[in-house]
Parts: sequence; C-alpha cells; structure tokens
Amino acid sequence: MTDRIEIVGLRELGVHGVLPEEQVRAQPFEVDVALDVDVRSAGDSDALDDTVDYGELADAIARVVRTERYALLERLATRIADVCTNDARVQHATVTVRKLRPPVGVLVDHVAVTITR
Repeated sequence: MTDRIEIVGLRELGVHGVLPEEQVRAQPFEVDVALDVDVRSAGDSDALDDTVDYGELADAIARVVRTERYALLERLATRIADVCTNDARVQHATVTVRKLRPPVGVLVDHVAVTITR
C-alpha cells in the first residue's frame, strides 16, 4: 500500500519559456505534486518530524518557479521533482507544471507537462 501527500494548484510567477518575450517577463505557472510516502509513522506519532513537511516543500517549489529560469516545462518539472525527491522518504513524485498563458496561436486553457520520478 502506498500513501500519498499532495500539493494541488500551487501558483507562482516565473520566467520560463523558449520565445524571447517569455525570457524577459514573468508569467503565471501552476504546479501539482503527488508524493508517494509511507505516512504510518506520522499517523501513529502525530509528529511533523515523521513525515514530509508539505509547507516547507511548497515554499521550495515556489522558490524554484520564481527564481530559476528554464526554456522548457520539461526541465522545470524535472527540477521540481528533484526538490521533491530530495527527502529520502519520498518513494515517487509525480509533478505537473502548467503554463497558464502559453504563447500559442489557438485558444487553450493551459499547456502542461507531467512527469513521475
């Protein structure tokens, strides 16, 4: 059995993209992460030290989106997965990164990349 910790709908401004205009101004991104973590110890102890601190992790993810710069969503998602799996208790991390205002010639809600590590 696998337990899961999720952060859904984290929004942050960042400078990521291939086009020149995407490399000079921040745009909105949305991130979801799902972490496979055994939370039995925390369930028994009720102690934050026995689980992954999702508040701390959310801050770290927001910092990556806000302060680092990448051309591709694939690279941004990989970097966020690296942050998530830095804690040895995380067995797998699924990361979805959405560009909420993609520069495409048709009307879309968003574009996204989802990876699992």
